[in-house]
Amino acid sequence: MNTLYRETIGEGDRHLVLLHGWGLNAGVWRYTAERLAPHFCLHLIDLPGYGRSKGFGALTLEEMADLVLSAMPQKASLVGWSLGGLVASQIALSAPQRVEKLITVASSPCFTAHEDWPGIRPDVLQGFQHQLSEDFQRTVERFLALQTLGSNSARQDARLLKSIVLNLPMPPAEVLNGGLEILRTADLRQSMTTLTLPVLRIYGALDGLVPRKIVPLLDALLPDSHSEIIEKAAHAPFISHPDAFCEIVERFLIAD
Repeated sequence: MNTLYRETIGEGDRHLVLLHGWGLNAGVWRYTAERLAPHFCLHLIDLPGYGRSKGFGALTLEEMADLVLSAMPQKASLVGWSLGGLVASQIALSAPQRVEKLITVASSPCFTAHEDWPGIRPDVLQGFQHQLSEDFQRTVERFLALQTLGSNSARQDARLLKSIVLNLPMPPAEVLNGGLEILRTADLRQSMTTLTLPVLRIYGALDGLVPRKIVPLLDALLPDSHSEIIEKAAHAPFISHPDAFCEIVERFLIAD
């Protein structure tokens, strides 16, 4: 049976699971983990098929969430970035008794744009799926560059994300395609309204994949959740603005 890679660091007595986004691995949390480790017991997990979690094919969102659930502590708070935010949200929906608090980062319960709902155009995601079969590495690099576009440190952040990807074997095309399919089709908007646990949503003001126009819509849809926008950040606010990001996370998790 294939198992997920999990690295555990930190000294705190509160468990915190960190989930990365599409195409990447748990290495994206390197600098975040350094700041949070004195306060929390951190569990950095490579999603199925990504990084060191090898031997998995394309999965549904529910299958991915079930696998992560089996690899995490019995009770923990979740931080999920982008695709990882969808996985974390699905875990909170399917096993709320296992989740203390939920934090989504530059994520959306519905990534695809619809009428009156801002997001990524469906044809853009389909284009990435088509390009994966033609020029695998260039497609991944292009998607990573999109994630940092707009921030003051865009070039530096894009280099860092690329190095994290290239540091480990690239996920199989089947896995990447499955992840894009989740981003294209998942819609947890109505399901999320049933959550009763504390929820924090963190956004980058300049994010081109999860536009800030989504924030007031989700504020209205999920009135018991809390939202924070990091100015001058794009799709990876924890990389471009690690201090501000960690301060927001610590404040939310430590508050009763």
